[in-house]
Amino acid sequence: MLTVKNIVGQLDQNINLIMEKLDVKISISDDTFKIDGENSEIAKNVLMVLSKKSKSGDVDLNDISYIIDLAREHRENEVLNLNDKPIAFTANGRSLFPKTIGQKRYIESINNNDIVFGTGPAGTGKTYLAIALACQAFRNKQFERIILTRPAVEAGESLGFLPGDLKEKVDPYLRPVYDALFEIIGGEQYQKYIEKGLIEIAPLAYMRGRTLDKSFIILDEAQNTTPEQMKMFLTRLGYSSKMVITGDLTQTDLPRGKMSGLKNAIELLKHTKGIGIEELQKVDIVRHPLVRKVIEVYEQEALRLEKIREEKKKEKENKNEE
Repeated sequence: MLTVKNIVGQLDQNINLIMEKLDVKISISDDTFKIDGENSEIAKNVLMVLSKKSKSGDVDLNDISYIIDLAREHRENEVLNLNDKPIAFTANGRSLFPKTIGQKRYIESINNNDIVFGTGPAGTGKTYLAIALACQAFRNKQFERIILTRPAVEAGESLGFLPGDLKEKVDPYLRPVYDALFEIIGGEQYQKYIEKGLIEIAPLAYMRGRTLDKSFIILDEAQNTTPEQMKMFLTRLGYSSKMVITGDLTQTDLPRGKMSGLKNAIELLKHTKGIGIEELQKVDIVRHPLVRKVIEVYEQEALRLEKIREEKKKEKENKNEE
C-alpha cells in the first residue's frame, strides 16, 4: 500500500498512463494506491518519485512517461535533481528547469564550454534551452549581445534574390527563434533590445567577415550548413563570447550527397578541449508523447530502406563477379 497525493491528474490521466505503459492495475481509495501486476514495483517507484516531484510543481504526461522510462532501468530518482535550480525565468516570471537528464547535461556543457554542439531529434529543447541560457546570461550582464542565426537553405543563402527588406526575408526562417525569445524576454522588451542592437537575428551569410566579441551566439538548424559555412561561423568567435550550435543530423535539407557542416565539425573537433558535444536522444523529447512515436516509426523506416539498399548493392556486386 502506498499513499500519494496530487499526482492522479485530471480525469485520472496520470494514473491511466502508468497503468497503460506498465501493464499494471492501480486502485485508489482515500488517497491510497494499491498496485497489482508484474511491474508493480516499478509502478510503485514511479508513484514515489511523482509524489516528491509534485511538491515542487505540476507534473505532466511527458514527465510521467520519462520517469517510467527511467524506472525500467532503476534510475527514476535521478529526475529529483532536475529542479535544484532554475536555469532562467520567462517574461511572466515562470521558472525554467531542465526536464530530462540529457537536457541537464546539455545545459551544464553550455555553462562550462565556450563552444557547444547540441544535436538530437525535434522536440528535445536544443534551441529553446540555448536561447533561455543566452537571455539569462544577458540579464546577468555576462554578455553584451545575443546573436541568433541559421542557414536559409530554402533560399540557398541567396537572400538577394528574394523580395523585401532583410527582416521580411529572414522572418520565415527564424520563426521558432522569435517564439522562444518572446516567451523568455517578452515582446516589448525584445523590440527595445532589437532597436538598440543588443539582440541581433540574421541569416548565416551575414556573419561573414565579422568578429563577434562579448556575445552569446546561437546557430540553429546547423545540419543545413556546409563545411565551409561552419568553418566560417566558428572562426567568428571573439573575445569573451560563447557559441552554441544546434541541429538534427537526421533532418538535413542539403542537396543529396552534400556533407553537413555540423556532422563534419563534430567529427573534427570532438577531442578539442573547451568544446562540448552533447547528443540528446528520443527520451529527451518534451513535446507531445506522439512525437517520440513518430520519430521511432520514421527511424525504423529509414533502417528498412537502408537494408534494402545494402541488399541491392550486394546483389549487383555478386552479378559483376559472375
